[in-house]
Amino acid sequence: MTGSLPKRLLSYLGLAVVAGYCLAPFYWMAVSAFRRPQDQFDNSIVPTQWSWENFHAVFSGDNGFGRALLNSVIVAGCTTALTLLIGTFTAYALARLDFRFKNAVLGLIVATTMFPGISQLVPLLKLFTDIEWINTYQAMIVPSLGFALPLSVWLLTAFFRQLPRELEQAAMVDGCTRGQAFRKIIVPLAAPGVFTTAILTFIAAWNEFLIALSMVNKKEMQTATVAISKFTGVSGFDQPFGTQMAAGVVVTVPLIAVVLVFQRRIVAGLTAGGVK
Repeated sequence: MTGSLPKRLLSYLGLAVVAGYCLAPFYWMAVSAFRRPQDQFDNSIVPTQWSWENFHAVFSGDNGFGRALLNSVIVAGCTTALTLLIGTFTAYALARLDFRFKNAVLGLIVATTMFPGISQLVPLLKLFTDIEWINTYQAMIVPSLGFALPLSVWLLTAFFRQLPRELEQAAMVDGCTRGQAFRKIIVPLAAPGVFTTAILTFIAAWNEFLIALSMVNKKEMQTATVAISKFTGVSGFDQPFGTQMAAGVVVTVPLIAVVLVFQRRIVAGLTAGGVK
């Protein structure tokens, strides 16, 4: 018992160091957001005087941040919905159907994530220019699908593989078609994996910056991440650090809230397919 106490304290200390390292940037962003504009270069741990001016400035003037938030919701929501729709059927086929080179197909799908996003940017930009997709939602949604689908297929395939085939067979004996057995039996049982995939996909699409910056040059179509990078100060030449920090808090807090509320489902979804 005496030997286990120092080990536990050391473990807690390690967790505290990692948590502090990960949370320090967000803490500094939040603290800077609550400083007054004239105090934006103050390096104190807490603001000398708390202020909401930066948050008011985010939604005022010519920033267009409200429309940018709406665009982010549309892009991230559509990307998540399409990823779940396509990824669920693809993962189910890879988990249940028997055909040659099935593992090779899954490996090929996962291997697509190894290509840097920047290497695909120029071909996509040329393609979307030719088909007149520039400054459209689909120009941001379709490339995001290419990055989100491999992860979703990998996660959901592991989930479907762990579900006994006897469940579908029993449902089909009771009169269900294969499609009904999939919809009424398999999908509800795989809900933790589907939910985890949805959360991870939405976060990735919400935080996406490079594609949205390259495919959109109209202000009314830009997403929140792009809008933050293009904030201008009062004169148009000064750097609005406080406003950008406040916008970062507005964009980040909903994601943190979702993760904290559904953290158990996320952990269950990431680990359920790992052990039989």
